Amino acid sequence: MRISLLAFLLLGALAARAQNAASPVAATTAPTTMAGAPVPAGSGGVTLLDETGTPRVYPTNLTTIETPKAGILGLRAADIPRYTQTGPLPNPAPARAGVIPPVPHDPKLPTIWTIGDSTVRTGVNGTGDDRVGQWGWGAPLVGYFDPRKVNVVNRAVGGTTSASFYTGQWKAMVDLIKKGDVVILQFGTNSGRGELPGIGEETQAGAGGTVNHTFGWYIRRFIAETRAKEATPVVCSLIPRNARGADGKINRSAKTQAGWARDTAAAEKADFIDLNELIAAKYDALDPTAVDALFAGSPHTSWTGAVVNAETVISGLKALKVDPAAAYYVPQVKEIPAAPDLSRPPAARPAPPTPTTMPVNPAA
Repeated sequence: MRISLLAFLLLGALAARAQNAASPVAATTAPTTMAGAPVPAGSGGVTLLDETGTPRVYPTNLTTIETPKAGILGLRAADIPRYTQTGPLPNPAPARAGVIPPVPHDPKLPTIWTIGDSTVRTGVNGTGDDRVGQWGWGAPLVGYFDPRKVNVVNRAVGGTTSASFYTGQWKAMVDLIKKGDVVILQFGTNSGRGELPGIGEETQAGAGGTVNHTFGWYIRRFIAETRAKEATPVVCSLIPRNARGADGKINRSAKTQAGWARDTAAAEKADFIDLNELIAAKYDALDPTAVDALFAGSPHTSWTGAVVNAETVISGLKALKVDPAAAYYVPQVKEIPAAPDLSRPPAARPAPPTPTTMPVNPAA
């Protein structure tokens, strides 16, 4: 049975209001300094150590970005510390087109890193202001973790492939990963740019004497190099686009990028979350107009769509044999059920829990 947009909104409002009455979101996501002191709202920034150990002023939160409340926490963009998405404020602020990467807010804590493309972190800032209305799931994901226990750092960069990220952004961050960290990675939305299809060992000569490898080869490198740091890799398949087949169901990528991610993770005995299938199943249970509201130009999601995807990541983590993030959640995460076992036939799986992930009235 498909759920209409109106029913969707009402059910989500009731669920999120009940959760928020018990525990305000702001209390779980307040920015902190290196010493752990709260940063006053509107203070402009917080001093953190950058990648070279130099104190820099990082942005605090997304107070200028208006979004609806969404999900089981009733999350808004303003609840997310901006320094989890972008790096230090330039002084003076130059015109720039490149991403300034964020760093952990407390070096003493373990870190959950997210890497991928624009469906994980959109635009230059990753903060909704330079790609208006578009959000990757790496922004709201922060809200589900207790900042007193763990850093969450979104290092995804729009337009990247597994190849371009590995040869570029990964090289600049891999030495920041430490024992006990978690690296959640999702690629596949973009193709080419040094990435060959498939998961084999075939190669191709690239520009400037470089060698291009397959999608699977790069995923194997992320897994191996994360493990070498005594950290835990979690491979995700790409999120689905807002496109349907002749049967009316959301198109999957099980025979291409999603399947390549699954097969590579299985071969390497790495944790895997099939976001492509889990999210598509949620969309299939909804009226198409409700699904449309979750996008801001497919494959990019709206804030509410990003929250749906972030909660799917959480449910996928909870379904793993050992959840590497289990010690760091805010209390409300207990209300998010573990993802269904996709090895079971679809008819034997529980219905996806879509209503609690829908937007609520911002004035509620």
